[in-house]
Amino acid sequence: MIDLRASIAARLVLGYGLLGTASIVLVSAVFYRGTVGVLDQDIDGRIMAQSDRLVARAGGQPHGALSAEVRRLLDDGIDSDREIFELLAADGTPLAGNLGPLPAAAARADDGPELLSTVVARDRHQAPARLYLRPLDGGGLLIVGRDLSEQEAVRGVIWRALLAGAGVSLLLTVAGALLFRRLVERRLGTIRRTAAHIEAGDLSSRIPVRGRDEFALLGRDINRMLDRIELLMDGIRHVSNAIAHDLRTPLGRVRSKLDDALRSEATVPRLSGAARDAIEEIDDLIRLFERLLQIAEAESGMRSRLFERLDLGHIARDIGEMYEASAEDGGVTLTVDAPEHLYVDGDRNLLASAVASLLDNAIKYAGPGHAVRVRAGVYRGGLASIAVQDDGPGIPEAERGKVTRRFYRLDDSRHLPGNGLGLAIVSATALAHGGELVLEDGAPGLVARILLPLAPSH
Repeated sequence: MIDLRASIAARLVLGYGLLGTASIVLVSAVFYRGTVGVLDQDIDGRIMAQSDRLVARAGGQPHGALSAEVRRLLDDGIDSDREIFELLAADGTPLAGNLGPLPAAAARADDGPELLSTVVARDRHQAPARLYLRPLDGGGLLIVGRDLSEQEAVRGVIWRALLAGAGVSLLLTVAGALLFRRLVERRLGTIRRTAAHIEAGDLSSRIPVRGRDEFALLGRDINRMLDRIELLMDGIRHVSNAIAHDLRTPLGRVRSKLDDALRSEATVPRLSGAARDAIEEIDDLIRLFERLLQIAEAESGMRSRLFERLDLGHIARDIGEMYEASAEDGGVTLTVDAPEHLYVDGDRNLLASAVASLLDNAIKYAGPGHAVRVRAGVYRGGLASIAVQDDGPGIPEAERGKVTRRFYRLDDSRHLPGNGLGLAIVSATALAHGGELVLEDGAPGLVARILLPLAPSH
């Protein structure tokens, strides 16, 4: 048995079946009304019109003239097997006609004309008939009717056709509903099996996507979500490994210095120096965790509620002015090309920090004698762009997709200060603003470009 409470597919099948059955009943009723109903109305109109013609031809003369007209109609050979006529005198004596025994309802005809469906005796057998009972002026009753045997036969054929069609349609409806249920359960079963594989730890499992229907769209959405989850889980594993690796060295240095201080002669200068060195190492660790929290905050979207209309060119000029002295001290030529009125919606502090990270990296890795340029403007595709370009050694193309990972550093730069989080913060900030960080070949050097959606005009 199918549990309707536990299966939405079963409920859909039941609803589909009921809807199909109701549709069949409605269509059958309309068809029946449009065929048999029209025939019944036509017969009523014909016998009433024939009654009017008989009375009109008699012209108010005695019943003899009307009797002669009735006999003429019965003897003309036209529809004589289906026509019914009966003329009764005021005392109920039959004057002319072919009806035979009168129906019991004929006694009520004194109240006025009446249409009546009844059974009459025809050729020694009972037949359905439709009668029009019309009282005559001066007494008497004129009955005009029609044998409905052929109409009943047609009615029976129509009923059987409707029942057969309804049965076939109902079977097709049930078969279609069951097929629909099977298709739904098969598509849902694919999603459930994928979910079971992921629950078992296989984060690479994805839902097969076929077609462009609602299930395919749902599958694509779930697959994109799983891609994001897998990326985040890989990032977490990478971060865990990187933290364990990168923190081991500074923590080892702190422990070694404190251990040396304890093992050596405990003088105030020695202990003070060891404490200062330990504090510096711990401060570096605190800054490291602050940057990790900054990445997490940007990726979580918690600060999106603080977004406001910003001039990206103004941010680029402010950060450029802030780094002028640092660039000059490092022997780097710094230029800023940023137009006004380049508006985006975002968090000023996050975007300023991202531009500062790119500029700090460019000055640090370009080295003395090189040039760094900050440019802001509208990039192809109608996006706001702020790019930091240097003519230093750059980043090999094979490494550009890796340097935005947390703690990832090129082998040639491991001797320089840093922890490999700068570009990860910039990438997370760009994603939080609906944009992206793009690394391009500067030929020579590197172009680090933040692309953001332009703010809509009011």
